[in-house]
Amino acid sequence: MSDLPRKAVTRTAKLATLPLGFAGRATWGLGKRIGGKSAEIVARELQQRTADQLFKVLGELKGGAMKFGQALSVFESALPEEIAGPYRAALTRLQEAAPPMPVRTVHAVLAERLGEEWRELFLEFEDKPSAAASIGQVHRAVWHDGREVAVKVQYPGAGEALLSDLAQLSRFARLLGPLIPGMDIKPLITELRDRVAEELDYALEAEAQQEHAAEFAGDPDVVVPEVVYQGEQVLVTEWIDGTPLSEVISDGTPEQRDRAGQLLARFLFSGPARTGLLHADPHPGNFRLLPPAHADGEGGDGEEGESGELRLGVLDFGTVDRLPGGLPDTIGEALRMTLEDDAEAVYGLLCEEGFVKESIDLDPDAVLDYLRPIIEPAAVEEFTFTRGWMRDQAARIADPRSPAHQLGKQLNLPPSYLLIHRVTLSTIGVLCQLSATVRLRDELEAWLPGFVPEPFIPEQASAAEPEDDSA
Repeated sequence: MSDLPRKAVTRTAKLATLPLGFAGRATWGLGKRIGGKSAEIVARELQQRTADQLFKVLGELKGGAMKFGQALSVFESALPEEIAGPYRAALTRLQEAAPPMPVRTVHAVLAERLGEEWRELFLEFEDKPSAAASIGQVHRAVWHDGREVAVKVQYPGAGEALLSDLAQLSRFARLLGPLIPGMDIKPLITELRDRVAEELDYALEAEAQQEHAAEFAGDPDVVVPEVVYQGEQVLVTEWIDGTPLSEVISDGTPEQRDRAGQLLARFLFSGPARTGLLHADPHPGNFRLLPPAHADGEGGDGEEGESGELRLGVLDFGTVDRLPGGLPDTIGEALRMTLEDDAEAVYGLLCEEGFVKESIDLDPDAVLDYLRPIIEPAAVEEFTFTRGWMRDQAARIADPRSPAHQLGKQLNLPPSYLLIHRVTLSTIGVLCQLSATVRLRDELEAWLPGFVPEPFIPEQASAAEPEDDSA
């Protein structure tokens, strides 16, 4: 029924064209050099051709290949500009679109999952998808009660495709690794693979989205569309308009960039505190910048409304981290201790939580020196995230000659922190793409447990002193 390439041999052959293509274009580039073209022009042409093939192969396969591409796209800020430029457009396209399923396949899935009379559930249904992602695509429609809705339809065979792609991509991890300096690609692919079952389960996604929708209902800053209907391989939610964050990144005003960045940071840190869930797929395709709510509570379609500020629309809750107590206190405590230059306390806490294995002995001051540049955005009232800053951080950690690289290799990331770590890095990557000036410290103080010391409350005088009976 599906036109999604599912057979392992077919998909493996397509994926194999990535490393083979890299080698082939290197030979092509050498020929161009011999033919007299400058190294700079040849390099630029090579990078553009590689970016085009990356999108073509990952986008056609969808599944885990595209999921990997989306995860990779938020880290392009770490690439040197001369390499990042040609990749940026191709990777950004992965965040918003992919070659769609044929209409007949979409209709067949809807008939199988909603019944042969599925059209009676909708007043209108657009056959052309409004967005396509790694395991499904979204169609705009009008529900039978008149509500505008987004209908997410899962690709048939998506689970098999995801697992097959990620297994194959892990074999190519060493070839793909140089795309992002300072980042080990293989654990990223492994972690993505571990999340496959959850992302394929639309019941879990609907539950997570509805919890967020209920918590953020009426929120002046964040909008989460409500779930309208959930079935196997089909999820219907309220439709929200707005400007995709990818467009804000490419064409937004400084004010839009700063507002989007502030709200993205707010949602990242407030979500776990308010819902016990961490949205774990923070690529720009999952966010929209929305007009302010009007005084009557309704949002607008174009210019800013009568009151308030721009809002952040949040989509796709297929991947979440369940944190019943919110983000771990350890994160806030370690961050606060680092800002206080308390090397011994920071080191002791990292050892206690398993970031430093018992067999490893590190210099606490060296650990503090390693952490200071990374937490710079939390050390000031407001910080401007830039691609240059992220490149500097990546280069510092990736350079085998640097002390930071040697120390980083000895640190350990406990499994319970893996997804939190990836979400944080991804969010920082998006903030750098936005070039947003953000008051990050405000969000940390408001939402991160352990970051601000508990206030000292003196004992009541009546408890400390005997009562005066003289009256």
